[in-house]
Amino acid sequence: MRFLKLFAFTFLFVNLFVNITLAKDLATVSNLRYSSDDSRLRVVVDVNKNVSVKKMVLSNPTRVVVDIKDASLSKEAKKDINIKSKFGSHIKIAQFDPKTVRVVINTLNSNHNIFTMDNPDRVVIDIGNSKTSTVKKQEPKVEPRTESNTKTENKKDTPKETKKEAKKETKKEEKKKPTKEITPIPDNEIDRELAEITGLNNKVISIDPGHGGSDVGAVGPTGAYEKDVTLAICKELKKILEEDGATVVMTRETDTEVSSKGANATAVEELQARVDIANEAKADIFLSIHMDSFTNRTARGTTGYYFGGGSTVSRSLADKVRANIVDQLGTMSRGTQTCNFYVVKHTDMPATLIEVAFISHPDEEKLLTSKDGVRKAALAIADGISDYFG
Repeated sequence: MRFLKLFAFTFLFVNLFVNITLAKDLATVSNLRYSSDDSRLRVVVDVNKNVSVKKMVLSNPTRVVVDIKDASLSKEAKKDINIKSKFGSHIKIAQFDPKTVRVVINTLNSNHNIFTMDNPDRVVIDIGNSKTSTVKKQEPKVEPRTESNTKTENKKDTPKETKKEAKKETKKEEKKKPTKEITPIPDNEIDRELAEITGLNNKVISIDPGHGGSDVGAVGPTGAYEKDVTLAICKELKKILEEDGATVVMTRETDTEVSSKGANATAVEELQARVDIANEAKADIFLSIHMDSFTNRTARGTTGYYFGGGSTVSRSLADKVRANIVDQLGTMSRGTQTCNFYVVKHTDMPATLIEVAFISHPDEEKLLTSKDGVRKAALAIADGISDYFG
């Protein structure tokens, strides 16, 4: 009994230590502020150390979305801000996932420039005239209107009666002027609204983890099975897409064949079973996730495939997903190519087959069998899907 108590205490202590360590590694987003003039809207996000950012632009209505990577949002930060600018109307900020803070700006202008600055560290988002949205060493300081910075230089020469009248007018203006403080809405509502504006809300997405059951797919240098890697990525992808408001239909969620005939199914019967799931669900898009392989272990990279006789939107889907994987995993791009693969040829909706990386390449096998690699691959695919619907 004493051993169990000691074990439980040790487990809790180690878990707490790991969580604290991870939290220390994340940048803290402490505040968000903005200024606006006739040429642009500038949004400044204060962070406590250098960060990397990823952006996307969504339409109908136009929104600029900026993801701050490896960051956590301070509880004290304003999360919902109404703004008065001809370039924007609303800003929302929330913890999008455990390591990403998302900023969303409702805007009427697609011209934008996003960059980071240091001393102090911050992320700057300029929206407006592209000619004026350039990197500067220091953004204009935004100060609230106070009595001290509105006094005239000719204070001594101002008659007392004029001063009294001025004070009365100032008080009248302050009474008429609405408060700048915006009551923050609950975090769960912000998360829901941010998920809705990614363009994935109410979308039905069919995900097909390649191979499974008796079909292990390609095998890596250390013995990793393609079927296990694709399933791990797709399960993580499912979580991300559902958090973004999508309905996800998986062709398989365990290590099994999809056809009811199991291992006795022919290759065509197995593939048709996967196609049937997507078609019956009336999915908006279909993605089949695979790992590539070649006898030469120096072969590496990411490829997007689409059916050559299909619609151009399938190419767009394949291209956007491939591009995001290359960007976020750092793999080599092998381009977007046409194919005659059964699953993308016979589905009723835009479809792509993605070869995430080469399991036969030692480094890419190591990457995609790691927890971090699986997570990055899933996030990259999800970002590609968001870009497609955006």
